[in-house]
Order: sequence, then C-alpha cells, then structure tokens
Amino acid sequence: MLLYGSSFAAIALTAALWAVTAHGQVIDLGKYPDWSGQWLRVTDGGVPRYDPSKPLAQQEAPLKPEYRVRHEASLRDQAAGGFGFDTHYACVPMGMPRQMSGVSFMEFLFSPNVTHILFELTTTHTRRIYTDGRDFPKNQEPTFVGYSIGKWLDTDGDGRYDTLEVETRNLRGPRQWDLTGMPMADDNATVIRERLFLDKTNRDILHNELTTIDNSLTRPWTVMKNYQRRTENITWEENNCVEGNVYITINKQVYFVGSDGLLMPQKKDQPPPDLHHFKQREAHNP
Repeated sequence: MLLYGSSFAAIALTAALWAVTAHGQVIDLGKYPDWSGQWLRVTDGGVPRYDPSKPLAQQEAPLKPEYRVRHEASLRDQAAGGFGFDTHYACVPMGMPRQMSGVSFMEFLFSPNVTHILFELTTTHTRRIYTDGRDFPKNQEPTFVGYSIGKWLDTDGDGRYDTLEVETRNLRGPRQWDLTGMPMADDNATVIRERLFLDKTNRDILHNELTTIDNSLTRPWTVMKNYQRRTENITWEENNCVEGNVYITINKQVYFVGSDGLLMPQKKDQPPPDLHHFKQREAHNP
C-alpha cells in the first residue's frame, strides 16, 4: 500500500509539472516560476500611484513644462470638486502603465507562446505578453493596454525561468499616470519596459521594475512596483465600473444623478447643461 501511494504521488507530481494545450503542445510548467495565486500591490497606507515609494502628492514626475501646467490645472479642478483630467470616472480604461499600479487584483497564466495577466476590474483589460519571438505588428489599431512582447530569462542558471522582461508599445489615449489626472503625452508614442521577478527572501512578493518612456517627460521614469500574493480564501468578484456609475458628461461638464434620479451639479456654482433640445415646461403660478 505504501509503494502504491508513493507511485501515485510521483504520477501526480509529474502531471503537475507537465500540461498539454488545446493544440496538443506539451508545456513543461516546471520551467516557469510559481506566480500562482492572487496579486495586489503591497499596502503602504496610500492610494495606487505610479511611484509607490513616494506619496501621491509628491511623485516628483519629470514632466515637461507644458504637461506640468496641465497637471496643475487638473489638480485645481479636483480641488473645486471636479475630476480634473482623470477619465476613469467615466469607466474609460486606465491603460498602461497605470493598470499595473495595483488598482485591481490580478492573476498570471503561463503558456509557451503567451503570458496572460487577468484583472478583476472589468475596465482593466487583460494583458497578453507574447513570448514566442514575434516582432511588434505594423498598422494595428492601438489599444489602452497596448501590445506587449516578452522574454523569459533564467538569470541564476538553474534551468528554470525566474524573470520576465516585457516591452509594451502601440497604446491609445487619453491616459493618465494616476488619479490626479497627471496627463501622458498626446502622441501616444509611449514605450514601457518591465522586469518582473519574485523577491529572493519572500516568494510572496513580486517585483516589477518598470520604466516608462513618454513624451510628457524630460527623461525615462523608472520605479519599482511591488505586489503581494494571496493564496488562501481567494475569491474573484464581478467588478463592473458601469454599474451604479452616476456621473454624466455633457459638453465637457460632469454632472451626477442624485438619489432622487435628478441631475445635480458636481461643483459649486456649476451652470446647468443646455436644454434647448427639450420642450420647457411653463412655470405654474398658484
């Protein structure tokens, strides 16, 4: 009986290390690192932001003067009760690199040709990181998540991959660095380079050394993002941004629908929208 149990365990271990795709391709899962589980940014007392080592109000972004002026205008609008240049209030996808700031729970799925990163938040699109040696496509429609090409590395020579290097291009906008509405360049010529690897002393911490090259900046901006793994009591919720979204944009003005179902101003002394397409009710004099 003991021999039978040992043999069964060996078979189960072999099955865990090998898998077969829908196309019959054998995958040696033993070559890949263990990034299973559910990942979210390491909590630090602050909100999700591009550089987690600095507070949101002190990011010290190397912005060009014209983009710094626009960021200041966004901050003034938010101080008055608006959203500034942050478009996520309307459920516009955050896109790259913002969606890697740990706003949403994420999960990694490996295959020989592509690594998927799945996100719980529906406006945070799935990332497909192609690792089959292809080049960037030409004349392809840009997307908020962009087009990512990666390469697995065995940096310590033990025969197993431990690091994933990624480059992302072909992005669309508008995109912002964070919820303050700090704008990214209008030309969307952004290039994002990432280096993802587990911490050597704590295998439940995943590091992402991320560099963004963007024409809103005077130089490339490099930060280290850190994610923490959850392996117990994992649940995945349906997080739909459009459900219960009370904000309405009319002629670049944002209003919201109150609990009574009526349109209300978002900011103090905000003018009402133009209603000349609607038949106005005559005032009733008692």
